[in-house]
Amino acid sequence: MKSREYLERIREIPALSRAVLKKIVLDGERATFHLVTDQTYHEEDVAAARDVTQDFVPEGCTGDVRVVKSVPSEEGVRARIAEVLKNNYPAAAAFVSPADISVELDGAGGRFVIGVAESERTQFVRGNVLDGVAEDLARSFPGAWAGDCRSVEKVMEAPPEEPLPPPEVIIAPRVFSIENYAPIDGASPKFAVYMADLAAGQTDVTVCGTISFLEERMTKKEKPFFSFTVSDGTAQLRLSYFSKKATLEKVRALKVGDSVCFTGDMELFNGSPSFRAKAVDLGTLPKDFVPEALPSRPAPPRYTAVFPEPCEDLVQGMLFGETRLPAGFEKGRYVVFDLETTGLNNNPVAGPMDRIIEVGAVKIEGGKIAEKFSTFVACPVKLTDEIVGITGIEDEMLIGAPPVETVMADFYKFTEGCALVGHNVQFDYKFIRYYGEQEGYLFDAKTLDTVALSQQLLRLKNYKLNTVADHFGFTFRHHRAFDDAFVTAKIFLELVKLGGIPK
Repeated sequence: MKSREYLERIREIPALSRAVLKKIVLDGERATFHLVTDQTYHEEDVAAARDVTQDFVPEGCTGDVRVVKSVPSEEGVRARIAEVLKNNYPAAAAFVSPADISVELDGAGGRFVIGVAESERTQFVRGNVLDGVAEDLARSFPGAWAGDCRSVEKVMEAPPEEPLPPPEVIIAPRVFSIENYAPIDGASPKFAVYMADLAAGQTDVTVCGTISFLEERMTKKEKPFFSFTVSDGTAQLRLSYFSKKATLEKVRALKVGDSVCFTGDMELFNGSPSFRAKAVDLGTLPKDFVPEALPSRPAPPRYTAVFPEPCEDLVQGMLFGETRLPAGFEKGRYVVFDLETTGLNNNPVAGPMDRIIEVGAVKIEGGKIAEKFSTFVACPVKLTDEIVGITGIEDEMLIGAPPVETVMADFYKFTEGCALVGHNVQFDYKFIRYYGEQEGYLFDAKTLDTVALSQQLLRLKNYKLNTVADHFGFTFRHHRAFDDAFVTAKIFLELVKLGGIPK
């Protein structure tokens, strides 16, 4: 249902020309639309509204109307403005007290003025705070609303003492003992570091694993060197080794499937992690080796750059079918997310990782969409014309955006205790897992894929996001993170209605 088109039809009724739609309540086969107006109306006006409403509900569903007359008061509007600022614009709300808000009613809406310090005026104007407040008032009260700022001199007060941040959690690399050691270069290592825990800058570190690829090559000076790919079950690692004359033939005798240990330095080469081995020996992982779980940093105590906002889908998808959400679903917590990136490489072993440039997510609690998380992400490399064409995101839009390490901390806090949902979820999940791990945040939540759920429950020509959205009658702006996440959340709710709570 298109609420804008519905209200345009309703407002053609003279007595409801300034009506607003507060909510829609579904009870079985009856959908009741609750309207608020500040005008006097009669029963024939309600009957006319009921006829309009019937045109906007599915066949077989009865449309009903409840109309309430409510004349806004200055105090009520002022309280609503303060609430909107607090919930939707916490950074701006920090500079405003209720006494700074003035309201003038004109019988057909009104005007509000927010007093702010001159230094904060730009944040209100350029940050679209005034427009956002006016749009909320238009949804909450009849009539048209407009806002402005006035400069006031603010008396500086000593800020409240902030609690000390928790001590930095330093997570030591995990190690295991090397078994069946036999020398080639004779480095004699006793322990190996998990490959998954390697970080640029580590020196004289030993890794141990099984060879999956090796190749002998020659330098420009015709000296042999070797390229290896090895794995220890926690990660794969590409490395280079420059052989020594005394051990060259022993190294040449190595083959795919052999278990070896390398000692060397972890470096960055062309932006990608690279291990330069200084010594190679034989050695194996412990028998029946099971990697121990890497502890994650705790979620930060507060958001620092990206502040979640309330988010509500007024219809919540319920008019697209009579099936209700299964019992017990409201007890679950889900974050449905989507990313926009500079490319498709989400595996550091395959080369330099592409970068995240936008994160969009919605949280589902109590069986409905409740919160949004949306931000651009600073990007130190220029966006390609292809990415600009696909996403509509340009370099200028990323100026001033928070860096990925800050976004990952806030996103980890936002997703705490939630299952992660996405359309082809593993593609985006690998990005957040990689960039989260760089900051010590281990995204290890359960993941649910709406592609797989759609394939199980629907018969469609393909299962692209726009195809599944079209099936349910959802329209959206594709290839923008929040829009994709929001429509994926609506799709997820519909799939849960069809197939039950996913395991």
